[in-house]
Amino acid sequence: MALLKDDVLAALGKISSPDGVPLPATGKLSEIIVADGKVFFSITVDSAAVQQWESVRERAQQAIRALPGVQSVMAALTAERAGGAAPRPQAPPVGRARPGGPPGGPAAAGPAGIPGVQAIIAVASGKGGVGKSTTAVNLALALRDLGLKVGILDADIYGPSMPKLLAIRERPQTVGGNRLRPIERFGMPVMSIGFLIEEETPMIWRGPMVMSALTQMLREVEWGALDVMVVDMPPGTGDAQLTMAQQVPLKGAVIVSTPQDLALIDARRGIAMFRRVNVPVLGIVENMSMFICPHCGTRSDIFGHGGARREAERLGVPFLGEVPLDIAIREKSDSGTPVVATVPDGGHAKFYREIATRVRDGLAATSRAAPKIVVEA
Repeated sequence: MALLKDDVLAALGKISSPDGVPLPATGKLSEIIVADGKVFFSITVDSAAVQQWESVRERAQQAIRALPGVQSVMAALTAERAGGAAPRPQAPPVGRARPGGPPGGPAAAGPAGIPGVQAIIAVASGKGGVGKSTTAVNLALALRDLGLKVGILDADIYGPSMPKLLAIRERPQTVGGNRLRPIERFGMPVMSIGFLIEEETPMIWRGPMVMSALTQMLREVEWGALDVMVVDMPPGTGDAQLTMAQQVPLKGAVIVSTPQDLALIDARRGIAMFRRVNVPVLGIVENMSMFICPHCGTRSDIFGHGGARREAERLGVPFLGEVPLDIAIREKSDSGTPVVATVPDGGHAKFYREIATRVRDGLAATSRAAPKIVVEA
């Protein structure tokens, strides 16, 4: 018998809040998503009440896990600050980060690191449609080709692209009943919310539910030892993106933009967002930088050319490189065979490897300049 949302609600109805009210009647339960034996929900409470509600979250998660047909449960407690501030998810404690603070000052608090993951970088864009996800997957593959152990987290909750870009159709398996094993593709562990839902399922989630899913994909997945985790962020610079930037222990961000002014306006917002939360901007990639006709060889600057380079110079951030608008990149992406993996000696792969080299060097420079973070398991 297939697991139904009503089954989940009935089980949660037996869980009481600290005030003795059945959980579904508290108004604190998010939309419940049930897909192929996987259950997703969050409980949103006032930040001052987090400790009281943690046991409720644990009992709710155990109750759903005990239902027939449940393969895994993704349940998180998220806290909303008064005054409409961004929600701050409370993840299960997996470690404590102790970043050294500025000279003469107290140690700065920051999001906990992921055990075994040395560096997490975000690939972001101020708007959709600029080729962010294609850039993210080819950047990850190019970093792999530089000898690094790389993983990919598809955090684009509203439009996950990795299942298509990497032709992944299987579902992640559970480990120990409460953790997920990522899918391996081209020698990299990959995790995406798109692996857990049907391709055409609309992703209409509240902000706390977004952070709940991201937190658990980071911290309840068997990532193993990684030099770099590449996070494909959702496009834009709204509350969800800002909260992700605050909650994920990022070592740096790569901004993807096309050359035209309209896209660059949004790229500026993306850079400003990361600077606001003290995440180093590793640089800007100019995607769809030019088009070379495959028949006559004529070059056309469809979206302009050089705008991202000029913007990088103006804002004082590195320019990482240009990637052309080319049918081969599009065809390879649509077929789940990215150019860096399947045409490693081609000119397009060279563009991505040059960008990856600059990203690697930027990460090394950031690590030397930043205080060391010690993660305690």
